[in-house]
Amino acid sequence: MTEIVVRWSEPLAAEDRYLKLLDDLERGRYDAYRLEIDQRRFLTGRVLAKTLVAERLGGAAESVRFDATCDDCGKPHGRPRVPGSDLVLSISHSGTLIGLAVTDGVPVGLDVETATRRADASLVEYALSPAEREAVAGLSDEERSAAFFIYWTRKEAVMKATGKGLKIPLQSITFSRYDAPAELVASGDEALDPARTRLADLKAADGHRAAVAALTADSLSVTEEHWLP
Repeated sequence: MTEIVVRWSEPLAAEDRYLKLLDDLERGRYDAYRLEIDQRRFLTGRVLAKTLVAERLGGAAESVRFDATCDDCGKPHGRPRVPGSDLVLSISHSGTLIGLAVTDGVPVGLDVETATRRADASLVEYALSPAEREAVAGLSDEERSAAFFIYWTRKEAVMKATGKGLKIPLQSITFSRYDAPAELVASGDEALDPARTRLADLKAADGHRAAVAALTADSLSVTEEHWLP
């Protein structure tokens, strides 16, 4: 059994008690955002990550340091890693919700999206496999959009787990029907083996859809919690 903790939060205010958790590189990234909401989302992701890592490893959140070096370009904007630990983290945000997924020693990916977006025919054609397009055919516009973003969050979650992101063609992976438990049915990319990929649709919060994925053959035990500072 692979245990995953998913912790959610609304954007935190830029208070000193949170800002002091950022190291110099993180503070530089925070300051580089032009919009306040983007600053708050970044800050919230780091606060969630550092407080949860501190709980898991012991010690104070102020002492947690991440290595966020990008594997592609070497700049500090990659997935945060915890040096000397097997903990694996994934951060996602959309609208007024920021989420963090944490597991131990297993690649994990989290995605959250606002539920108010619409999926037009071109987006459906771009992202869904033939079987998935068939599943949403005949739905009303509202129903199709809701089903589409169930598929979308699943796809984003598994691609984040691989670390390859959109380098994996969206149409190359097929999931179980949008109204069935989340399962990777088929994959045309060697980075995703259905036998070693597990995922779950999440409750998240009103107005949002979310999914979490892990590259493992074990079943998942997912705990969702909303963080209260």
